Amino acid sequence: MVSIYTDGACSGNPGPGGWAAVLIYGDKEKEIWGSEEITTNNRMELLAAVQGLKALKRPCKVNLYSDSAYLVNAFNNGWLKKWQSNGWKTARKEPVENQDLWQELLQLSNIQEVTWIKVKGHADNVYNNRCDELAVDAIKNRKEGDLS
Repeated sequence: MVSIYTDGACSGNPGPGGWAAVLIYGDKEKEIWGSEEITTNNRMELLAAVQGLKALKRPCKVNLYSDSAYLVNAFNNGWLKKWQSNGWKTARKEPVENQDLWQELLQLSNIQEVTWIKVKGHADNVYNNRCDELAVDAIKNRKEGDLS
């Protein structure tokens, strides 16, 4: 079982954004992060999950923790299935935002066995707080990284 904690941040919405993920397997931890010049908070939340899942070297069971209700509810409450059956349109018949990242997440979740878990943001979760720090730092320093 791999645990992945993710978070996204944005300075302005839209504005400069950052994302981060902490991957945990046994006693090993890996931190990854990056930034985009102009983006939204929701895109950064999704991109953090995409990059966390892409960092896995082989298929496995994953608990993915996020403070984004947008991300977790889309999987756990069947939003993605509804959007797909509606031709990637919302209930209001508007195009679903971030389709490219949703589609990538769907592909990755077909490879990995993902359980999507909502955590409270900016609370007492050490790994969620670490992801927030990394994402905010990525915005400030416009960099990408990988600490194994």
